Order: sequence, then structure tokens, then C-alpha cells
Amino acid sequence: MKIAVFSAKRYDRDFLTAANETAGHQLRFFDEMLDQESAALAAGYEAVCIFVNDRADAGVLKALAAAGTRLVALRCTGFNNVDLQAAAELGLKVVRVVTYSPYSVAEHAVALLQAINRKIHRAYNRTRDSNFALDGLMGFDLHGKTVAVVGTGKIGCVFAKIMLGFGCRVIGYDKYPSETFTALGASYAQPGEIGAKADIISLHCPLTPETHHIVNADTLARAKRGALLINTSRGGLVDTEAVIEALKSGQLGGLAIDVYEQEADLFFRDLSNTIVADDVFQRLLSFPNVIVTGHQAFFTEEAITTICETTINSVSEFAEGRPLTNEIKAS
Repeated sequence: MKIAVFSAKRYDRDFLTAANETAGHQLRFFDEMLDQESAALAAGYEAVCIFVNDRADAGVLKALAAAGTRLVALRCTGFNNVDLQAAAELGLKVVRVVTYSPYSVAEHAVALLQAINRKIHRAYNRTRDSNFALDGLMGFDLHGKTVAVVGTGKIGCVFAKIMLGFGCRVIGYDKYPSETFTALGASYAQPGEIGAKADIISLHCPLTPETHHIVNADTLARAKRGALLINTSRGGLVDTEAVIEALKSGQLGGLAIDVYEQEADLFFRDLSNTIVADDVFQRLLSFPNVIVTGHQAFFTEEAITTICETTINSVSEFAEGRPLTNEIKAS
């Protein structure tokens, strides 16, 4: 099959090409993100392969279908950027990567937690200026602290297991409780318990209408004063303006994020020679107790290999008329 790959970085080209070696699909890589304007590039391609910030709304999908596309393959787990109802009406199949390496994201969340707690980012900058003073760098022991895991799927469970290894008490919240989570020695939170007791809150749930801005002014006001917030899931889970106010008041003790609600205009590109016009993002970066990474939690060799192999396998299933193992449909 002919596949138009959007938002293609060097690593996408390398790993997808390797995964496709035996399948033999025709890959065409485009630097551009998929949107209404760039959809024309996919004319004549039976499949498009897209990433987290590509747009696949009704208008884009209509343009793709009209130009011959029959399959939308996401090389990621989240699919909030795809209008599944429109895809179904247009006869487009949609597949995703259901799982790749939960360790990659969970371990990055732990790295962010350690860095924001022990002020690693500030210490790094100080020592490069030969400043070895310790004032302002004090953190706290993770041992004995209460960690709230919001979203207890595969990634949430791996994160919980690591935190239990540190000697933390782990409580969780999920609409669909997991026996795996409780078998680790964690427990599900009682009403109000996360706000009252959690020293650390880590988000590992998908972005849905229900979870949009699950962290907001109200939930932050009910949180334990000085708690740390970690988000390696989706930017839309967090109301950034509310977080900024909580940081200013000291209600929130620190923030470490790998995702940002308006990241589509920022992440996965080099903007070092430009002025970033996003004032909210710039305000966020002005806080000494904030760490931002550019959506790299998934970025390990093992994860990228699995993502690309799964994506190519899904295209092969479609090309051969086999059942689509990783198909997603409108609910």
C-alpha cells in the first residue's frame, strides 16, 4: 500500500523504514503536520500515518476520503485528534498503537518527579556557573509519601510499582478499577482522599470529554498544599491558567509536564531562533518550580520500535483484508 506519513521526523523515517523492510509498503514522508491545508499531499495514498498533533477532524477526513484514502493509522495511543464518527460515516478505518512500552512513559514520569523534587534543573544550571551553594535546592524524601495515580492502566500500574519501590503509599483513581493495580499493594482512593493526602499527583489517563481539565481551579484548591503535579499523558487534562494561579499562591508546590494543551504549535520543532508567542506557556516557564519537556516520555528505542512495527502490521492487515487488531471505532 501507498502510505503518506505526516509529521515525519528523522527517527520516524528510520524506524518506519526498518519496520517496513519485509512488508514492502510504499512510504512517503512529509515534514508537514496533517491539517486541512496539507491533506492535499495525501492524494492518491490509500493510507495516512499520523501522530498526536496532526488534525484528523471531519473536514480533513472528508478531504482525505475524497482523494482516495481508506485507512488512518495513528502511530500513537491517544486518538482524541481523530473524529471517529466522521471517519465511520466516510467509510474510513482507523487504527492506533494500543500499547508500546509503558515503561518508557512511567520511567519518564519518575524522572520528572525526581528532578522537580530535588531541583535537579536548578542545580545543573548553578554548577555550570561554578555556584555550588545549596540554598533553595532542598527536596523531600519520597519514602513514606502518598502518591496519587490518576489512571491505572498499563502505564499507571508501572508508575505505581516504581513508586511502591521507593517506599511510597500509592492510591489511585480510575473509572475502571484494575486488579493489577491493587495486586501491587496499592489501593483506590476514597472520596476526597487524593486532595487531602496526596503529596504527589501523577496523571496517566486518556483525554476524553470527561477528563478534560480534570485538574482545575476546584481540584487544585482541594489538593494538599505544596503537592507536586506530574503530567505525562495529555495536555488537555490540565487547566494551565488554574495551575499558574496555584503556583503563584504556593498551593501547588511544583509542576513537571511532558505535555501541554496548546503544544501543537510548539512541540516537535526547533523554535530556538524565534519568539514563542504563547504567553501562557511563557508564564509557565518563568516559574523556578516548573519543568517542561517536549512530549518525549514515549521516546525510547524500545517504544519507537514497537510503535512502528505495530503501525506497519496494522497497514498490512488492512491491505490483506484481515481483521484489524488495533481498530478503533466511534462509540
